[in-house]
Amino acid sequence: MERAEGEMVAKPFYMRVWGARGSTPTPGASTLRYGGETTCFELRAGDALVMIDCGSGARNFGMEICKFKPIKFDLLFTHTHLDHICGLPFFKPVFYPDFEVTAWAGHFQDDSTNLDDIVSRIMSPPIFPLAAKSLKSLSYKTFQTGDVIPRDDGLVIRTMRLNHPGGACGYRFEFDGKVICIITDHEHGDPETDAALPDFVRNADIMIYDAMFTDEEYANYRGWGHSTWQKGVELAVAGGVKVPVLFHHDPRRSDDELDEIGMAAASLHPGTLVASEGMILRP
Repeated sequence: MERAEGEMVAKPFYMRVWGARGSTPTPGASTLRYGGETTCFELRAGDALVMIDCGSGARNFGMEICKFKPIKFDLLFTHTHLDHICGLPFFKPVFYPDFEVTAWAGHFQDDSTNLDDIVSRIMSPPIFPLAAKSLKSLSYKTFQTGDVIPRDDGLVIRTMRLNHPGGACGYRFEFDGKVICIITDHEHGDPETDAALPDFVRNADIMIYDAMFTDEEYANYRGWGHSTWQKGVELAVAGGVKVPVLFHHDPRRSDDELDEIGMAAASLHPGTLVASEGMILRP
């Protein structure tokens, strides 16, 4: 079918999940359907590419990117615990000078901590054979949670402090009238953060939420920095979120258990999804 003269063509806006697991990679027969790689997202907004977190899922994403011509893109960290940064030494684009990758972080609670120091710590002998100076295309920038990350391509990136040991940052991506939010790693229970979150995710088309535990399990893990799928559904209702996506799966959680959680969550909020590797989320 030919396009009518003057007809507007929608710009692409979607997120792909390259890793949905929390804490540690979990390969094995019981995690085949939802996947065992840790946190990594690919966000496309028009011609822009933004990567969120660089967990073990980043290795496969990097190999995919390298099939195409070198490009410029941003890498946003929710925080720098190992499961969110362990893929960086295996992320091919950062080793090639023809790429241009800007890594951002804003979760630090201590002004003496910075992103390049953290990368240098995980990439230094004898922990890893290559030093951080091997990352030819990587540069670093910082921001404060609450800032809007500056861009000139129509994508608006808002940020918010989350409740997690050492700090974490939530992201709200707005593009062409659509909204995708990422709320991980986060523990409910901090009054200030709990009060601010419904407005931060207000009317989002998609909200990815840290649902590592169930309400029944949570009492045993209070203070670990993670929430429950029930709290994710509650937040989705309070904020008018269309599609909540349960994320940061407990490494002990099997595919069958995630199926059960997904059905229970969807009974409370129809359309709720459980994140899986390869899932593409379109507002």
